[in-house]
Amino acid sequence: MTLRSFTAVVNPSAGGPGAASSAATLLRITRLLREAGARVDVEYSRCLGHAADLARTAADEGRVVLAVGGDGMAGCVAGAAAGTDAVIGIVPAGRGNDFARQLGLPAGAEEMAALLLYGEPRRIDAIEANGVPVLGSVYTGVDALANHYANRSRLRGAAAYYFGGMRAVATWPAVGYRVTVDGVAYEREGYTVVAANSGYYGFGRRVAPQARVDDGLLDVVILNRSSRLLFFKVMQELTEGTHVRRPEVEVLRGREVRIEQTAPARVRLRYGADGELLGGLPVTARVLPGALRVLAPPAAA
Repeated sequence: MTLRSFTAVVNPSAGGPGAASSAATLLRITRLLREAGARVDVEYSRCLGHAADLARTAADEGRVVLAVGGDGMAGCVAGAAAGTDAVIGIVPAGRGNDFARQLGLPAGAEEMAALLLYGEPRRIDAIEANGVPVLGSVYTGVDALANHYANRSRLRGAAAYYFGGMRAVATWPAVGYRVTVDGVAYEREGYTVVAANSGYYGFGRRVAPQARVDDGLLDVVILNRSSRLLFFKVMQELTEGTHVRRPEVEVLRGREVRIEQTAPARVRLRYGADGELLGGLPVTARVLPGALRVLAPPAAA
């Protein structure tokens, strides 16, 4: 059997204050891959754009590209590989690691190394957001603000997302949106809109519990206007995904979603994807079916 060759593209700042643990994760997996006889090169990125360039170069050389970091790095590498025959692997070493959670990637270094060495590539979907390939979800409203606060926080992991989310929820007003799903427009006044390929975001919160990464669809979750108290309850229910049972939470499905701001506001609302803020509304997100080949466990039946 011919062993795979790998290029690990690393975000040196992944994990924030916990960057040392991210480095330790990389060292353990790299050692196991090399002990098995595989060639592993490690490239440190200066920014996400540089990471994408590194990923494209490695893919062009026929190497498996490993995204080492959080959801932003995973989305960046996936975006560089989308629509090609390149094979990618995700080594979760960031704060959120939500797409790794969706794929069911193993937590142990030995199991992860075995998957990277011998696992079969699995075809999964990606998203194109205003022409930019991304991975897990595209969101606006309170989620984008919570994302901003979490990224600026010195806290790590769940704490950064929890306190960022609570701070955003406490101040964010309901906003007028037009959400167009496969050509059908819905006028809504609400707090947030998420177009999800992956069911998880914000450090394990199940925003779209029925979402699958291989069904060719986006799950569109809209949190409509409600009392502030109910707003807080819904945010807490994201942990188990039970928020979708509430009448204030609407779930739509489609292949293409456009999110627009309808009412004038003091600021242009921003949207984000994979833990990074990308720009201002409007945004059009469309699914890219089977655009990626990723080393991951088989899909659950």
